[in-house]
Amino acid sequence: MADYKVIFEAQNKEVRVPAGATIHEAAAQAGIILSTVCGGGGTCGKCIVKILPEGCDVLACQYFVHEDITVTVPFADRHFEQRKIAQQTKLEVDAIPSVSKVFLKESPQSLDQLKRILKDMAPDVHILVPDSINDIIPSVDSDQGVTVFYRSPHEDVVEVLSLESGDTTGSLYGVAVDIGTTTVVLKLFNLIDASPLATAGAANPQISRGDDVISRITYASTDEGLKDMHETIVNCLNSLIDKVCHEAKVGKTAIYEMCVAGNTTMNHLFLKLPVKQLGEAPYKAYSLEAHDINAAQISLNINPAANVHTIENIAGFVGADTTAAALAVDMDRVEKMSLLVDIGTNGELVLGTKDKLYAASCAAGPALEGARIAQGSRAIAGSIEGIEIGPEDILLEVIGGGVAKSICGSGLIDAMAALLDLGIVDQTGRFLNADELAGKLPPLILARITTVNKAPAFILADNADNDSSPVLFTQKDVRETQLAKAAIRAGIVFLQKKIGVTDDQIDQILLAGAFGNYIDRKSAVRIGLLPAVGMDKVHFVGNAAATGSQMVLINNDCRKRAGELVKNIEYVEIANEMEFQMVFADALMFD
Repeated sequence: MADYKVIFEAQNKEVRVPAGATIHEAAAQAGIILSTVCGGGGTCGKCIVKILPEGCDVLACQYFVHEDITVTVPFADRHFEQRKIAQQTKLEVDAIPSVSKVFLKESPQSLDQLKRILKDMAPDVHILVPDSINDIIPSVDSDQGVTVFYRSPHEDVVEVLSLESGDTTGSLYGVAVDIGTTTVVLKLFNLIDASPLATAGAANPQISRGDDVISRITYASTDEGLKDMHETIVNCLNSLIDKVCHEAKVGKTAIYEMCVAGNTTMNHLFLKLPVKQLGEAPYKAYSLEAHDINAAQISLNINPAANVHTIENIAGFVGADTTAAALAVDMDRVEKMSLLVDIGTNGELVLGTKDKLYAASCAAGPALEGARIAQGSRAIAGSIEGIEIGPEDILLEVIGGGVAKSICGSGLIDAMAALLDLGIVDQTGRFLNADELAGKLPPLILARITTVNKAPAFILADNADNDSSPVLFTQKDVRETQLAKAAIRAGIVFLQKKIGVTDDQIDQILLAGAFGNYIDRKSAVRIGLLPAVGMDKVHFVGNAAATGSQMVLINNDCRKRAGELVKNIEYVEIANEMEFQMVFADALMFD
């Protein structure tokens, strides 16, 4: 079969693909992630690229390569910028990893001898030595002594994982991973002293099969699809491992443990567990348990004997990332009534105190990540991330400065709050027309009210001076934002009802995740996304899921806390609640 060259001009990348492959597939091969909300079905229109030199627009997922071509990816669709991927709560835990090493000057000649030596060193500990170690003993250089690599899943248990020639006790590294639906963040640590060495992040390449978990569950419902999704995320992690090891000048085989947090779907895809049931009522996980597996089993490019630990999930749509985030902010120790909120396509919520915690998941949809919004995007250079009302006109904050080309989630929330404050949108979410607002707004703001296809819209950036298309906020965009905020708010209300607390009885709101750390607190409260509390009660806690994963990697006591924490969290399936539709309808309104 013939193959053809595809050149991505702006990225200076070139790949060859077989005849009949799509530009979307070529982009994935080149490491360029294109937005495909519809999972490559050709219905969302988000993966538009230009074929050069003519400059004609095509959908990358629908254009089949039949000749050598040069492509340019529009500014807003390029692989999105990873801003502040390492932002997190402060990490203050001692180095007590679950994996460790001990050096033996006398090299054992048999399994029985190894067991006796270890038992003499720790008589009160149960020693587990698998038969596979017998195959390693002959390969160890007995003149140099031997290092025993082991893990301690419990205080009184030691499981031998491997043997190494000589004294390698000074080399013990680990990586903590947060596998998000959108972003993957990996951090390398020296496990001997808990020092961080390097961080790397990337777009989750599974995006090419769909922006949201439901699309990915559908794709991975077949054995072939599950295998593809599993290999895709493993390849991504191996690439990030290469980066951090290169930066820190650490050999990959010196990594002896990986700790992974992710939502339940990401967790299952990483472990190659069935996901079909997650997309069907009653949306049960195949496994909620923590898993410890051998790195070689899943082709991770670290020490073959390394342990890979995945944190406990809470429910089908509240995963290990929420467990890790709750651990990072000490939800198991907090005395104050606390609300933890991680806003995304799925909003995860935890409310309560150390005595009892309740969790829920809200299907907010992808609007707050830029999908289903006419000119929405993720937080990339050129997207509007903030809006303020000035004395005569609105003021825009654009990522990277320069021309506004799209609007991201934080910008949507600001836009919604601004239109409500200006009276351009009423409490039902309806746009008022210019005639209704005449004399009530500064002329420059009034002039921004327009129509698109006979429907009302507001011009955020007219771009008249730079030959670019205007960026609009339409009536449909208002409705999409309204639905997303109502889903999250309804979930919070249900948890409040479960515990019996009002808004003013919530002592603190903890906003987690990349998106949560960029929204304006006032705007989030103004549109009703968050409970009506004072701004001093709303705190940003960074990438708490990543922080929790790092705590579990570094400190075995934290690993045990995570397991106990899950037992104290009661999951509330809000979709099954009889009052849901009523609460959701109330939450649609803007106060």
